[in-house]
Amino acid sequence: MHSEQLKDDILYLVKKYYIQKQKEEIQNNKINYAGRVYDEKEIQNLVESALEFQLTGGHWIDEFEKKFAKFVEAKHCLMVNSGSSANLLAFMALTSPWLGDRQILRDDEIICVAAAFPTSVSPIIQYGAVPVFVDVELETANIDVNQLKEALTPLTKAVFVAHTLGNVFDIESIRYFCNKHNLWFISDECDSLGSTYKCKQLSYYADISTHSFFPAHTITTGQGGAVVTNNKELYKIMHSLRDWGRDYHCDKCTNDCKKRYTQKDNMKDYDCRYSYSHFGYNLQPTEMQASIGVAQLEKLPDFIKKRKENFNILYEGLRHLSDKIIFQERIVYADVSPFGFLMTLKEGKRIDLIKYLEEKGIQTRMLFSGNITHQMCTFPYTLNWNYEIVGDLKNTDIIKDNSFFIGVYPGMTKDNLQYMIDIISKYFKGK
Repeated sequence: MHSEQLKDDILYLVKKYYIQKQKEEIQNNKINYAGRVYDEKEIQNLVESALEFQLTGGHWIDEFEKKFAKFVEAKHCLMVNSGSSANLLAFMALTSPWLGDRQILRDDEIICVAAAFPTSVSPIIQYGAVPVFVDVELETANIDVNQLKEALTPLTKAVFVAHTLGNVFDIESIRYFCNKHNLWFISDECDSLGSTYKCKQLSYYADISTHSFFPAHTITTGQGGAVVTNNKELYKIMHSLRDWGRDYHCDKCTNDCKKRYTQKDNMKDYDCRYSYSHFGYNLQPTEMQASIGVAQLEKLPDFIKKRKENFNILYEGLRHLSDKIIFQERIVYADVSPFGFLMTLKEGKRIDLIKYLEEKGIQTRMLFSGNITHQMCTFPYTLNWNYEIVGDLKNTDIIKDNSFFIGVYPGMTKDNLQYMIDIISKYFKGK
């Protein structure tokens, strides 16, 4: 029997295993805020990639990058090992000396928000640049673009912000602001894959956009992420930084490349596989991660559709509580693929409601760091790193103290959604 026939038999048995396992699966009464949604195709791809045992860069990564770039309507995509690595890679690309006067230097300023996931801020701090925190709008939980002008100084080099829980911020205004003042724009889209503005993918508006494929996100590869850009020079810089800082003279660096020993640079006639243009990292994904991602991309349109439906069901079922809860609003022209269902209490103790929901089997999450300037991670560095605040971050602190979210992921059933509506309504009844 040939190896190809054996592989086909193995993949057929994997499908049978998945079907049987689903039949035997014991239902969990807990309603998680997020989770993996997959079928036999992800497992078959994973097993096939394991049988190939390529492990590092190969055809699965190539296929994923091409298909992902096509989905987000971008020219270039690089898959990485996590969304946090995507943020690191995006920011550090802007510190490259290749960018001349637009290179971000230490002590340059980056406009961002404090109501953020930490790894949207940590690359700025670790490099030695200065985060300048502006407030968010309470209704959208997104950056208040009216504060951009006040945040601007001669040292400002970039705007680096995320679309909170997938909700699209005023991306057109930020793009205009960045163009006017010659600033870079990094759009953290780890929560917003599938969201659009004026029928365009969000990556259209950014110099670099970042994505995460952690199990909680719109698609998953276990761990994994991606950077996306339409700028060829930024792509080349990020490609170098992702792969140890290697100086890529070709799109790929292979053992049998005929130009391998003919490059003319500072290391004349040196092996170009060991020629470095940047001090880089190893942020590469594995073939196994990418194989799962290829199967997930086929389901992505349905995932987005289901997230929208689930969000709308929760909103319609809970909007009678708008005198007690601030629900996340959308801006005009935005089509949102939501990551979660955010609620901000107008009065009462958030902790009481959260404990009540958790006791009833409904998983909750805070809005990430709340206000990162209050987090313990900032304390050891108080004397060693700088940050600036525009205004008093009033709305950020309200979110820190009063906001939380529940899930809308595609694995939820209508019964799950109705149960959450009933339990939350019951809590507020008579209050």
